[in-house]
Amino acid sequence: MSTGVIIAIVVVAVILVALLVSLPRLRTRARERARERDLQRRRQEAVSEHREEAELRSERAEAAERRARIAEQEARRERAEADLHRERAEMHEEGLADHELIGRDAAPEDARGEEAAADDQAADQDPAAEPERR
Repeated sequence: MSTGVIIAIVVVAVILVALLVSLPRLRTRARERARERDLQRRRQEAVSEHREEAELRSERAEAAERRARIAEQEARRERAEADLHRERAEMHEEGLADHELIGRDAAPEDARGEEAAADDQAADQDPAAEPERR
């Protein structure tokens, strides 16, 4: 055989050995890249899931806070009404709200009040006061 053919066979043999040695490394690198892409995809899915959950919980929290504010306002209103009734009770105890009781019990035709009735009585007793009244 000629030396050129021997050199070509040796070169081809060296290339084949190099390929056989490097193929497992190339396959390993390809698998690693595929795993890395899969991991990146899973990360993105996890990120989107967590963000969606965070958004949902945030909305729920805002709704709960809104309900709590409404409940707090209702409680304040109830307290204010209780204070109002407490003050009215104290006024009645002290006799400062008798006009409410008298006005409630009075007949509709006597709606002018006690002062008008007292003026009528005074006019009935004093005939001289009658011209002044008119």
